[in-house]
Amino acid sequence: MADFIWFLLVVLALAVASYQRTSLVTAVCIAGGVMILGTLFGDIGLLGWIVFLALTLPFTLSNIRQQHITKKLLAFYRKVMPEMSSTEQEAIDAGTVWWDGDIFSGKPDWEKLHRIPKGRLTAEEQAFLDGPVEEVCSMVDEWQINHKDADLSPEIWAYLKEHKFFAMIIKKEYGGLAFSAFAQSRVLQKLAGVSAVLSSTVGVPNSLGPGELLQHYGTKEQQDHYLPRLAAGQEVPCFALTGPEAGSDAGAIPDVGVVCKGDWNGEEVLGMRLTFDKRYITLAPVATVIGLAFKLQDPDGLLSDNKEPGITCALIPRDTKGLEIGRRHFPLNTPFQNGPIRGNDIFVPIDYIIGGPSMAGRGWRMLVECLSVGRCITLPSSAAGGAKSVSLATGAYARIRRQFRMPVGHMEGVEEMLARIGGNAYLMDGVTRFSTVGVDLGEKPSVISAICKYHLTEKMRQVINDSMDVHGGKGVMLGPNNYLGRGYQGVPVSITVEGANILTRNMMIFGQGAMRCHPFVLKEIQAASIEDKKESIAAFDKAVFGHIGFAISNTVRSVWFSLTSGVFSSAPFTDETAHYYKLLQGYSANLALLTDVSMGVLGGDLKRRERLSARLGDILSGLYLGSTTLKRFDEDGRLKEDLPLLHWAMQNTLHDIETAIDDFLANFPNKAIGVVLRGLVIPFGRRVGKPSDKTEHAIAQMLQTPCSARSRLGYGQYLARVEGNLFGDLEQTLDDVLAAEPIFERICKHKKAKLPFTRLAALADDALSEDIINEEEADLLRRTEAGRLRTINVDDFDHEELVAKVNSSSETKKRGGKAA
Repeated sequence: MADFIWFLLVVLALAVASYQRTSLVTAVCIAGGVMILGTLFGDIGLLGWIVFLALTLPFTLSNIRQQHITKKLLAFYRKVMPEMSSTEQEAIDAGTVWWDGDIFSGKPDWEKLHRIPKGRLTAEEQAFLDGPVEEVCSMVDEWQINHKDADLSPEIWAYLKEHKFFAMIIKKEYGGLAFSAFAQSRVLQKLAGVSAVLSSTVGVPNSLGPGELLQHYGTKEQQDHYLPRLAAGQEVPCFALTGPEAGSDAGAIPDVGVVCKGDWNGEEVLGMRLTFDKRYITLAPVATVIGLAFKLQDPDGLLSDNKEPGITCALIPRDTKGLEIGRRHFPLNTPFQNGPIRGNDIFVPIDYIIGGPSMAGRGWRMLVECLSVGRCITLPSSAAGGAKSVSLATGAYARIRRQFRMPVGHMEGVEEMLARIGGNAYLMDGVTRFSTVGVDLGEKPSVISAICKYHLTEKMRQVINDSMDVHGGKGVMLGPNNYLGRGYQGVPVSITVEGANILTRNMMIFGQGAMRCHPFVLKEIQAASIEDKKESIAAFDKAVFGHIGFAISNTVRSVWFSLTSGVFSSAPFTDETAHYYKLLQGYSANLALLTDVSMGVLGGDLKRRERLSARLGDILSGLYLGSTTLKRFDEDGRLKEDLPLLHWAMQNTLHDIETAIDDFLANFPNKAIGVVLRGLVIPFGRRVGKPSDKTEHAIAQMLQTPCSARSRLGYGQYLARVEGNLFGDLEQTLDDVLAAEPIFERICKHKKAKLPFTRLAALADDALSEDIINEEEADLLRRTEAGRLRTINVDDFDHEELVAKVNSSSETKKRGGKAA
């Protein structure tokens, strides 16, 4: 019995050492200390020491371990290691690991999270938001843009160029604004709140495009020629990547360029003959310079011995002979400029390659590096901005609109939707704040950018769907007074572009995350590829035994988390948020454990089991979303007013994490291992339920009542109370309704009748004549009635007004460029 007790103590010592992630030698020394105590007490004899040393020495002594254990493991690993394509390798190499590495580690460093600086605007950036951005928002007429002109007005196009909206990423030395990623995000959020066409038009040139590529990779001559012209609006850029045969699988583009010699301006030069067919290219119909991705071939070796350099990027002026700008696409009634581009056997000089001939074949690396930055900014920011504006508008509408003699926002079914809208908007803004700060710190977070793109566009879909349900007929009937319909139509566009969301969730988030964020997997792959045998064994030994220790540690942490629900884990704060930090730490250990087991059991087959991969990606994503939400709460001052929003966002996120874990275990191919994993990870079932009715009621009331928490939620959006701004009008009407209600109640009390909250102007005249109210109060009731009717009424048209009319070519040219 005593021997068994000491055996348990040795195991417990090793478990504690593993939990604390000590080195292998330290762990063995700690266990050895327990063995010495057992010997001193007379319970452990020679046999016990023989067994202990036989089990530990082969692993502790590096020379013995490498020659007799590591060498065999390396040989086995090379046999089972899945092949990695060149595009996959470049995608993994291109990005950087930031906070995503911490949350994959099984032990996130919360102090590190809170040391990351808060995003701040410079005085110049704030002035731009308060000046030009505010002004261009006031110029927007959504009905005119979407229904009548299918384009921004000529005045808006000119204003955008004049004030350098297309040059936010371009350096000041070339005449650009050189704004931070955080500032770009704030700009796009504000623009997205008023017009998806406007935010798309501004977002694309500041994301993946010629400007970004030129600054990072262009030759001095290319930069000096194009960047000042792009900054001044003399050139309008687009980037042509996607085609009919290669959408999400961009690496499979069939478009080709063949290196050859040809005539250019009367003399023979080295160049390329390009044949390509592109579609879905934003700004193509009005672009004057086209960034083009294609596969370069060099059959005669005119550039180098490599006859298949691969994906290459070049800049093609619009007036290049043979270049065909096609007619416009019409993406779900959201008429930002978008269309096809084609070319057949077009000859251009070799110097058109971005970065010159030396960058031939390096286009894929260029694209994935820039895309990892742009995907953190453009679509996530547009989604967050839209959600913020919609949350305030829906809260105001729900308070103004009445049914059954009560505001519809007081109905519990509507409260549930308002809570989802507000909670998601709160989380989404926190994600964009944190992610763009990472970009400003120099990160190229490819995994984080995929998380941001997928989850924020999907959450915007939920926000707009819920908002449409709350608005009912008001949201369905298009017209000048509908502020939701076009956004509802356009949401699927953001979900489809920059890599379809199905691909992003099922293949990219975890597929890249497992390689990039895991502390040992990439090191093992790299070690296995080293040609020198001795060096390869040494590097693999360090990686694989680090991996084994990491797996053991996460197993211990997962078991401890299962038994305690993280009660004894550390958290940076002792308030209402402490439990969330502890839960996220436990789920981080769960993710690391499930990842290692999946890789070990399924090997390369894990890549093909996309639904399993997607669920692991959902856990990783939830950890990131939860982290950024906690960071946002802290940056805002840890205000109790914001707690309902925080609780909803965190509880919903944690519930989603547990759902992903549960679904993963239920569908694990090896049922026996799945049962064991369930016992290690969630033996007692769920720990976190969905947000309570009480929490959702608090958020619903917040959205319907002007307060500081509501203002923080919508901070930065265009809410000016000027004629033509429907969101500003809603805000004013909400204030008027709330101010008018006590007056209305006084009239009802005086008349001893429960009157409907309608026909307030007539009621005001009647009450004024009876001296129940004064003239100022009567004016408030009249103004409230006018605003109330504007809010609830919908538009109607003559038949002729709804018949589509085609603009002439001359009219189209005036707007942004040449006719589509």
